[in-house]
Amino acid sequence: MSSPPLAQEAKNLRPTSLGNVEYHTNQLANELFATLRPDRSYRFAVAGFVPVDTFKPNHKNQAPLMLLGQQLEQGLMTEAVKRGFVAQDYKAANSITITENSDRILSRDVDKLTAVQRVDFFITGTITEQQQGAVVNARIINARSKDVVAAATKFFPGDIFWETEQVTTRGGKLYRIGNQSNGAAL
Repeated sequence: MSSPPLAQEAKNLRPTSLGNVEYHTNQLANELFATLRPDRSYRFAVAGFVPVDTFKPNHKNQAPLMLLGQQLEQGLMTEAVKRGFVAQDYKAANSITITENSDRILSRDVDKLTAVQRVDFFITGTITEQQQGAVVNARIINARSKDVVAAATKFFPGDIFWETEQVTTRGGKLYRIGNQSNGAAL
């Protein structure tokens, strides 16, 4: 039986670079969840992805991939749920916070959060910055035994957030990018 025409056309489309972090996250999730079967009795918590050298985010770093760790956390939560897994959002507050300009349920204020109920598996990973992007290593860890039950690796190109970058920082130096070369220090 053949696929519906629309589905077949979608398979043949090659994504554009700009704003296509979802495509790369989906590809990472395909590999990460390939050997697992959804079971609604298990709970997954997705944590942020961090630089491999420090294991903590550097909010002062303004490189193009600085938000990739947070985007991977959000994107893999979506991918897990779409695939039939139960993802626990431990950042959901006990009540809605209403301000003059917004209303929200997500919080990083520990006093506003409910204790994590029961988590069976953690999804997390590391980011290793490369010259033209970053290598992402993702893993699913058994919360009790700390065994890694699934793992995946994917290269995320540096232009997934911006199609062409004119200036970047690397190693504390500012670089101007004029073409596909390595750039020149300013």
